[in-house]
Amino acid sequence: MDESRAFLDRVFLHLPRLPLSKYEFAHWRHEGRPTNEGVGILPLTGFDPEKVIARVMDVGNYKGQIDFVQESRVVPDPACKPPQAVHFYQRIHVPVLGDIHMELVLTDYGTRDGWRVAAWSQHPGTDKLDAKKAARSEYNVGAWLVRDGYVAYALSSAPQRDDVGRLKFAALTKGADAGAGQVVKANIEGMVAWSRRA
Repeated sequence: MDESRAFLDRVFLHLPRLPLSKYEFAHWRHEGRPTNEGVGILPLTGFDPEKVIARVMDVGNYKGQIDFVQESRVVPDPACKPPQAVHFYQRIHVPVLGDIHMELVLTDYGTRDGWRVAAWSQHPGTDKLDAKKAARSEYNVGAWLVRDGYVAYALSSAPQRDDVGRLKFAALTKGADAGAGQVVKANIEGMVAWSRRA
């Protein structure tokens, strides 16, 4: 089931109000999940919103451009028609804790309330991935919101508990919540930097 539209609705409810002069991060609980949902927004200049969204949709080239991405490739899927939507596999390295992998569907939603928007949710194919290669994610939803002067990134994810064990699960959920604001900011800076090189 595609959760990205409902997630976007929650993001817009919690999005910090403009104008902003510095980075802000907001987070909230959702349906008893082990991790918060959160959104960070960073005021920036010297970027093109369309180029940022183009890089977001360029999932086959994330490795080497986006920190911690070990593998990212398009999965052929007749239900996803680029450039509007793409089904992809991604493996992320979490320092000290290891790798997590998932299949996601990323959709370009066009413009909403003055923001260029792309959002994703986890594809059911994640459950069929090899848990020995990397832990599978239990859920993974996120969004990019871009407009002149601002870039926002929203995310919520957690690993499957049985794939990582109790201690690692705690580190990947409670620990993720504790560091989420800075990780979100770093992802925004990385994606904008990549868009400027394009």
